Amino acid sequence: MSRTLPAPPDRQARAVRLGPRAVTALVLVSAAGVMAFGWPLLADSASGLAHSHDAPWLFAALLPLLLAVVVATIADTSASAASGGAPGLDAKAIAMLGVLAAAGAAMRPLGAGTAGIEPMFFLMVLAGRVLGPGFGFVLGSVSMFASALLTGGVGPWMPFQMLSMGWVAMGAGLLPGPDRLRGRRELVVIAAYGAVAAVLYGLVMNLQGWPYIGGMGSGVSFVPGDPLPDNLARFLAYCLATSLGWDLPRALVTVVLTLTLGGTLLKALRRATRRAAFDAPATFESAPGADRKPGAEQAPQ
Repeated sequence: MSRTLPAPPDRQARAVRLGPRAVTALVLVSAAGVMAFGWPLLADSASGLAHSHDAPWLFAALLPLLLAVVVATIADTSASAASGGAPGLDAKAIAMLGVLAAAGAAMRPLGAGTAGIEPMFFLMVLAGRVLGPGFGFVLGSVSMFASALLTGGVGPWMPFQMLSMGWVAMGAGLLPGPDRLRGRRELVVIAAYGAVAAVLYGLVMNLQGWPYIGGMGSGVSFVPGDPLPDNLARFLAYCLATSLGWDLPRALVTVVLTLTLGGTLLKALRRATRRAAFDAPATFESAPGADRKPGAEQAPQ
C-alpha cells in the first residue's frame, strides 16, 4: 500500500526538476535550434550552406527528432525519483501536462493569429512560471504540436513553432522564484516577460520564413553569402514591414490577460500543484492483515 506525503505548504512544488541529462539535452536541442533559426546569419559566405536552399528543410526534418530526445530524457528522470532523486514526468505530471496542453491548443484558434490576438501565450507563460522550466519546455512544445493538428497548421514551420513556444514557457520558469516576487509585483514581472517573449517569438519565427523570399529580389530579401550587417539590416526591415503589426498586439494581449486574470490562474495552478504533490516522497506500508496466512482462521475468544 502506497501513501504520498503532502508537500510542505511553504515550498513551491514543481512537476519536473531538471536533472543532469535533461539539462544536457535541453542545451543541445537549444543549440541546434539556434543553428536552425539563425543559419542565414551564422553561415559563412564561402560555405555551401549559405548557398543551399535545402538548409532550412534539413533542419526542420531534424528538429522533431531532437525534441523527442529532450522529452524522452526529461521523462527518464522519473527513474531517479524512485531512488530519491529529482522527480520526472510521473502519472500525475503527465495528466496535468495533458490538461494544460489541451487547454493551450483550444485557446490558439480563438484568435487564429488575427492581428496578434493569441491568448495561448498567456497560459504558457503562467504555467511555465508555476511548474518550472523543464515542464514549461515540454508543455510549450506539446501544446503547439496539438494546436497544429487541431487547426491544420502542419508544415515545415511546425517544429520551429514547437521549439519557440518551448523556449517561451521555459523562460517563464527561469524567472525569480515566488519567495522573491509576490503579489502585484510578481504579476508585473510576468506581464513584462510575456510582452518581451511575445515579440521575440515573432522575431525568431521570422528567421524561419525569411530565407524563402530570397527569390523575390526585394530590398528586404535574404541574400545568400552577403555580409552579416547587410543581411541583418534587411531582416530587421523585413520584421518591421511584415510582422510588427502582429507581434505588438500579441504582447499587449498577453500583458492585459496577465494583469487581469493572472492572479486567479496563478493561485489555481499553485493549488493544483500542491495538492498533486509532485515532489513528495512515496512511502509503502503493509495493509492490515496482509501478513496473515491464507485460510487462517481467527482463534475463538
